[in-house]
Formats: sequence, C-alpha cells, structure tokens
Amino acid sequence: MKSKNSRLQTLRMLISSQELCCQDDVLKALAKEGYVVTQATLSRDMKQLKVAKATSLGGKYFYVLPNETMYKRVASPKRAAEMLLTSGFMSINFSGNMGVIKTRPGYASSLAYNIDNSGLSSIIGTIAGDDTIFIVVKEGVMNSEVIDELKNVIPDIK
Repeated sequence: MKSKNSRLQTLRMLISSQELCCQDDVLKALAKEGYVVTQATLSRDMKQLKVAKATSLGGKYFYVLPNETMYKRVASPKRAAEMLLTSGFMSINFSGNMGVIKTRPGYASSLAYNIDNSGLSSIIGTIAGDDTIFIVVKEGVMNSEVIDELKNVIPDIK
C-alpha cells in the first residue's frame, strides 16, 4: 500500500500539470498512477491540500492548488510518477547576492524545501512560487560556489 504522503504528492503533481475538471477525472488520474481511493478519501485529501476550482480563459472550470488561479499548464503532461523522478530545474540566474531559479510548473516549492533543508552554507534562504524560486546568497559568495553547492540538491544544474 502506498503512503498518504506519496498520494498527496502525486495529487499535487496531477493538479499542477493537468486540467482536471471534476473529482471523477481526478480519481481516474490517480488510478493511472496506482492510487485507487474512494471519493470520500479524495475529498479529504483535496480539502487538506486546499484545492479550489478556477476558470480557464475558455470558461472551463478545473482544480488548482492554492494561489494558482492563473496556473501555467504543460502542453503534454508526463505521468506524476515520472515527474517525481526529476528535480524540474530549468535555469538559474544571478544579480548581486540574489538568484532566481526557474522550474517546471509545480516544482518550485518542493525544490526550495530541499534547498532550505540541505544546509547549504552559501544560501541564506529561499522563497518559492509555482515555477520560480528566489534565493538570497550570502555576501561575498561567488555564483560558481552557489552552483557547486546546489549540485548536491539539483543534479541537473550545470
């Protein structure tokens, strides 16, 4: 049996990457990922994640995670299991002692969490959105040093 935390992470990925319009769509998407749950369990999970409904530009309703009413959708989404195997990293840019890491939609929060909990000496802290992470770098630390330390957290970084 898969754990609740794993199911919730998969549910986050599914909602982040697909336009799921009703609970039946969500149940089917979860089943494809190996999670067969009841509608009642799904309702509790969605309440815990504070899932809401938003309207697309075409007027269609779909589920979103908090603060994602203008969510960027992926044209051809991967399965949630595949998405959990990648860091989602896309790019990093610096300006002074600040940096911006761009990720695929839905990846920034978990990646920022990993950065914050890795004990990196070059980064003071992070703020994450949906696909962007703002990092504050310690004074006097070279960008190359930051990237070298981040390689332990983000294998895709170059």
